[in-house]
Amino acid sequence: GDGKFDQSIVFADKMMFPEGCLWYDGSVYVAAPPSIWKLTDTNNDGVADVRVEWHDGKTLTGCANDLHGPYLGRDGWIYWCKGAFAEQTYEVNGKPFTTKASHIFRARPDRSRIEPVLTGGMDNPVGVAFSREGERFLAGTFFEPHIPGLRDGVIHAIYGGVYGKPHADVLDSHKKTGDLMPVMTHLGASASCDVIFYESKIFGDEFQNNMLVCNFNLHNITRHILEPDGATFKTKDTVFLSCENDPDFHPTSMREDADGSLLVVDTGGWYKICCPTSQLYKPDVLGAIYRIRKTGAPKVEDGRGLKIDWEKSKPADLVKFLDEPRPFVVRRAIRQLAILKDESIPALQQTLKHSNSEEARLHAVWALTQIDSQAARHAVYAAFPASNSPLRADDSVAHAAFQSISLWRDSEAVWGPTEAHQATVALSNASSSENYSIRRIAAEIWGRIGSQQKEFAVRNLLRIAAPQNGRRDDRVLEHSIIYALIELNDPKSTAAGLTNYPTLQRIALIALDQMDNGDLKPEQVAPLLASSNADLKQTASWIVSHHPEWGGALAGFFREQLAEKNLSATDGGELQSRLAQFAHDAAVQDLLTESLRKDFSGAQRIALRAIARAGLKEAPAIWSAETARILGGRGKETVREAALAARAIAPKSKELSEALAAVASDRSQPDEVRLIALTAGPNGMALENGLFDFCVTEIAPTKPVVIRGLATEILTRAKLSEEQLLALSGALKPAGPMEVSRLLSAFEKSKSETVGMKLVSDLQGANTVSSLHPDRLKALFVKYPESVQKKSEALIASLNVDAAQQSAQIDELLITI
Repeated sequence: GDGKFDQSIVFADKMMFPEGCLWYDGSVYVAAPPSIWKLTDTNNDGVADVRVEWHDGKTLTGCANDLHGPYLGRDGWIYWCKGAFAEQTYEVNGKPFTTKASHIFRARPDRSRIEPVLTGGMDNPVGVAFSREGERFLAGTFFEPHIPGLRDGVIHAIYGGVYGKPHADVLDSHKKTGDLMPVMTHLGASASCDVIFYESKIFGDEFQNNMLVCNFNLHNITRHILEPDGATFKTKDTVFLSCENDPDFHPTSMREDADGSLLVVDTGGWYKICCPTSQLYKPDVLGAIYRIRKTGAPKVEDGRGLKIDWEKSKPADLVKFLDEPRPFVVRRAIRQLAILKDESIPALQQTLKHSNSEEARLHAVWALTQIDSQAARHAVYAAFPASNSPLRADDSVAHAAFQSISLWRDSEAVWGPTEAHQATVALSNASSSENYSIRRIAAEIWGRIGSQQKEFAVRNLLRIAAPQNGRRDDRVLEHSIIYALIELNDPKSTAAGLTNYPTLQRIALIALDQMDNGDLKPEQVAPLLASSNADLKQTASWIVSHHPEWGGALAGFFREQLAEKNLSATDGGELQSRLAQFAHDAAVQDLLTESLRKDFSGAQRIALRAIARAGLKEAPAIWSAETARILGGRGKETVREAALAARAIAPKSKELSEALAAVASDRSQPDEVRLIALTAGPNGMALENGLFDFCVTEIAPTKPVVIRGLATEILTRAKLSEEQLLALSGALKPAGPMEVSRLLSAFEKSKSETVGMKLVSDLQGANTVSSLHPDRLKALFVKYPESVQKKSEALIASLNVDAAQQSAQIDELLITI
């Protein structure tokens, strides 16, 4: 068509920046931060006449990324994402839940039973999608921003998981099961913003149940085929749709239509709020909605089931639609069965027991899951094989049934009536299933339902964790086991794992550390810091890292390690990190002092390095004296370490300052050591001419980067005379761009016309003048006399021309990227 429409109706106006839309049970749910609104048209005129604030997040930050969604799960619960880092408070399981972190939340459509699904330090969790078995997947940004080539992508949203980015301020208060959870699919700086599972066969059998992801920055939609990888998945990735020649094509959302075509929403060029790659406001570049069809695809008759008399259909009729090839008809049948509630249960139970269609049985589980009644919970148990039949590794129906039991915290699946026997047996057998995802969900179930018989539940969790033939360590499976143990909060039973295999020890240690009443003692952890098992050693180190109060208890262990004559470089590095972490503790400070006195020893070098990293606001006075003594000895192996330690000691004694000055003036010392000693001096210190000349020679482009950086730091922090500023100005001509930009701050306190005029002249002839920003020079010269400002105008004007040329070149490059 020509892209036009015949008619448009504003369904609801005066909404705050809508960020998601869901049609459910005759109403439209719209995320408009800080709220999710339920909008209903009761008189069928196409306009919402009833507005209900279904959810009030109560926070709205500058980027409006506080809220995305909502999304309807296959389980009939409504999911949404909290982004940004504003503090919100909820009531979860009858208790207040206050958080700054990002989350996926879920609740029943009546907004009861609200709970977080996962926690994250990422800024912008956006799109949520569900596999046919009910697994959750989240597309978003800033999962791993500190690793080149990574950043955004898709995570498998495991219940209770804490994901990146590392953000202590928002994540520290949340229960963790070790390091942050892994990202499933890395897409780089993609700004991944929507994810769906394509359900139809219209694109071909090979596309059914593929995951599709919108990537705002990459101008494409990627296709991902899920492959089991232990208790999670890995993906086989290809590009499904791209528009490489249009930098203003920004796919942000997509939906599968009833005929199997794909609707793609393109934002165009207008959006720029908080998006680093969309800072050019282009209101003339409009968005669009595109439809993608497969050439020659068969026509889908009545894709939405409009010809079906849904209101008059009985459950026996409705279950026949559960294995339909038309996804919209299947969804409507599931919802209609759920609306009929207990009336539907016999037909759904019979489908589970007797249907030969896996799809029909799978969808029967989801229909039952959407019914809030105990009878529906019991009927789900028919999804499991008879007690004398094994649970298949690829049994998606059992997989979904376990999800249902977990979701509803259905304790009767274990401790319930006779009809629960199949579920009880299946849950027991799950601990040895070849399908690690089944094991994972079984562990999740024990954590959510096990409070009635905690010891029994803990035993089952430790059985799931026990090493088995062919078993490999699995971070995601172990997470679910540990998180379940944390939820059960039974330290006595959990401690049984401490005397077992290393895998169980690690699981029990983390769980005891994180549970409310775990009461883990430093004496239980300290010996493992020297364990020959790398995993146990890493676990002990992770636990110790967030227990600053353990310093005194660990001092004895640290003393033993410092006494080791054959300590490896790796162990030595780990020891100095731990000593730095606990350097605030009096017992550890005494230990470091003892080590400083052991001249020419490994213990002395480790102590100096620990002090250099400790970052104490006020160090013990004895450290200043001992470090001055070590510097005076001029020991080749320790003077550099001592200078670095002296830089971190505050306040410095007179004898330490004198010792540092002596090292700086000692030409027999390496240049780097002399410079380090000078950087340990205070801001605003004077530099005698010999040391000033030395520093100026060290900013030359031929010098190593580290040396140039140290010399530049000294010159910018020192109080330079007018004569020295004139000399430094002359040294800017050959200097590199990084040094020139930083060294300008040395001239900020001067108002000398002589200095200013020479600085302008020298900058005009500098090799790297084009790297300077005109605004930076304007701010610098405004403090100088008018004659200097007038002379600087030509220099600043030339830089403005360069900036305009660079901007034009960037625009040209963007068109070709």
